[in-house]
Amino acid sequence: MFRQTWIAVLLLLPLAPAAPALAAGEGQEDLDKATETKLTADSIDDLGEVIRLIESALQKGLDESNAAFANKLLASTFIQRAQETIENLFVNVASMDDFRRRRRFALDDLEKAVKLDPKQPQAYLMIARLNLLPGGDGAKAAREALDKALALDIENPMERAKALVMRAGLQEEPKKKLVDLDEAVRLAPGSAAVVRARGLALADMDKLEPALADLDKAIALAPDDGPTYEAKAIVLARLKKYDEALAALERAQEINPGSAAPLLQRARVHVAQKKSGAALQDLDKALAVQPDNVMVLLLRAGIYQEMGKKEKALADVDKALEIRPGLIAAIRTRALLLAEDERLDEAAAELQKLRENDPNDLLTLLQLGMIYSVQKKSDKAVEAYSTILAAQPDLWQALRGRGDAYLNLGKHAEAIADYEKAMKLEPNDHGILNNLAWVLATSPDDKLRDGKRAIRLATEACETTDYKLAHVLSTLAAAYAETGDFDSAVQWSTKAVELDDKEHGDEIKKELESYKAKKPWRELLSEEKAEK
Repeated sequence: MFRQTWIAVLLLLPLAPAAPALAAGEGQEDLDKATETKLTADSIDDLGEVIRLIESALQKGLDESNAAFANKLLASTFIQRAQETIENLFVNVASMDDFRRRRRFALDDLEKAVKLDPKQPQAYLMIARLNLLPGGDGAKAAREALDKALALDIENPMERAKALVMRAGLQEEPKKKLVDLDEAVRLAPGSAAVVRARGLALADMDKLEPALADLDKAIALAPDDGPTYEAKAIVLARLKKYDEALAALERAQEINPGSAAPLLQRARVHVAQKKSGAALQDLDKALAVQPDNVMVLLLRAGIYQEMGKKEKALADVDKALEIRPGLIAAIRTRALLLAEDERLDEAAAELQKLRENDPNDLLTLLQLGMIYSVQKKSDKAVEAYSTILAAQPDLWQALRGRGDAYLNLGKHAEAIADYEKAMKLEPNDHGILNNLAWVLATSPDDKLRDGKRAIRLATEACETTDYKLAHVLSTLAAAYAETGDFDSAVQWSTKAVELDDKEHGDEIKKELESYKAKKPWRELLSEEKAEK
């Protein structure tokens, strides 16, 4: 049955003439029928009939006062029908298309309502919520609706505070977010949800102590609210107060013993403490409580990955994808696991799925570029990195990646240009320092070589890696050989060989023999040779 909330609306509307005979317009009869029908309306179809009758009355003609009444009544009926549609939005949904159809139906009603009567804050609030649902127009449209709602007089302080909290969650600028939340707390200082919202926002801004103060206030206002204890635990963990965080989560678990959320957060605290075993125990308990919790599965997969248990990690990711097909985080994790297992074609296929979902996803394209480089598909890697750099020219990872791909193709001038740009953005990355030093020391192009600079760069790379990486030491050796200092070249090349680098060992031994013969190393990198 419908709540007869429209009666309150009618009481606020201008009185219409009591008898059709006194009406000046031909549409009065339909308007009277609409009013009577609304009195007994108990379905969305009945409300649809009310709307049809009012629209018919307006089309036939009403006098000025009755036309104003009809428009107000029509707006209120659109809002009521939208409200009822929203309340049943998730009830017996046949498909995603069915859900989208319902959402669009409600939104159309609300947009018609505010066109008829722009002074309807509740309608704008519902428009905002609908735009944040799947298929909606997103945060910008929601924020615009909230701006319109808050520009009107929302008499109930709690309702206004809720609207401010919602808009704060959509604000891009931290200052604007806090302005909204401060005003919300001023209006509703006794609302644990409002105070907690400000605490969470402060935590996101790394204002951890003020965040903790707000969360403690929220707990004082609602001592049995589990999510507030969870939020407090997250802040305490970021402050490295792990024991206090675990105590807060213990309380959250007591409040909601059937919830997996406190166990998930407790596992994250254990991960921060580098206690993988304890984390796995909590995650196993969480899955016993909620077997279809994909966040628990993905966190456990991450722990298994770090432990080198790739099969178990992949099994958890696959289970997550069974529960939530198309889940971006799961697809990305699966791709990384496959790449680690050297199943590069499969990894690339997973990343391509993400690209199809969002062609502008630069992170996915960056990961694809890395896989292409490892696969020796350097032309495709260059293409991927170039696409990224066209959109974001200062992304140093893409510059370094494209430099490596150019190096593998033997395009040394292009590689140097990218390394130089990358180094300006990230001057301490040992990979950039090393690879730039390598090409400056070993390029067959006399115009590109610069042995002295190669020594400086290679030395920086060695210092950054504590002289523990064989291929970096071999670059320093190549740089000395380029300047004719073969004694130093042999010294550093010997140390590189002694480190027993399985990936580069055979090549480094060949380099050492070259330096013993007092010959600098010259090599045009190609698809037959991976990056240095």
